[in-house]
Amino acid sequence: MSLIPKTCHLHNQTHCGDCRLHALCLPLSLQIEEVGKLDDIVQRGRPLQKGDVVYRAGEVFHAIFAVRSGAVKTLSHSAEGDEQVTGFYLPGEIIGLDGIATGQHTNTAIALETSAICEIPFNRLEELSIQMPNLQRRFLQIMSRELASDQQLITLLSKKAAEERIAAFLVSISRRNQGRGLVGNEFYLPMSRSDIGNFLGLTIETVSRVFSRLHKAGIIQLDKKHVVISDMAALLDATAAEKF
Repeated sequence: MSLIPKTCHLHNQTHCGDCRLHALCLPLSLQIEEVGKLDDIVQRGRPLQKGDVVYRAGEVFHAIFAVRSGAVKTLSHSAEGDEQVTGFYLPGEIIGLDGIATGQHTNTAIALETSAICEIPFNRLEELSIQMPNLQRRFLQIMSRELASDQQLITLLSKKAAEERIAAFLVSISRRNQGRGLVGNEFYLPMSRSDIGNFLGLTIETVSRVFSRLHKAGIIQLDKKHVVISDMAALLDATAAEKF
């Protein structure tokens, strides 16, 4: 069962048609009247606070979720109880797709900061998709993007050098911000160094050391979680180089 606190839909003034992320989320390519139909099934709750759970691994799958603001991380646990961060999700991105295949979520999703989440009941979404081919096509695109992201992560973790992993991670965040219409070379990292290390298969000490090296090399400027990419070409080179 979702832990998102519910509010009355009528009192929520943000709708799919006027949401600033409508060009990134499910409404992309939909006609005005189609967006209205989608809006009717979207449930919006009060903002989640840092550490609040969107859904837990093992819960029955009933909905997918769109991040409207803030950020969310997903994680899984091994049989030994070890935690593995499996992804970070920014505004306009969809979470919860892990539950479609088996009817149960395989990951747990947790808010990294104060976040607004749209809950979209999957059975209602399926019904609408039959009526609206554009919506079905858009949803398949989102699923395809998720698969591509998983493949990119496998490729990233196969890289031996920590510098390559960190550089590729920063480039990924930059490109995703650009896709949201934001400046790509300056952004805030909502996740902790520990979470980044867990996601990339590195220790927190290694993450901090590589960030410092990138900073000293003049490739990035770093102030706690605020990142400015000063030399994108060099950062791109670092994604494929053994060292810089």
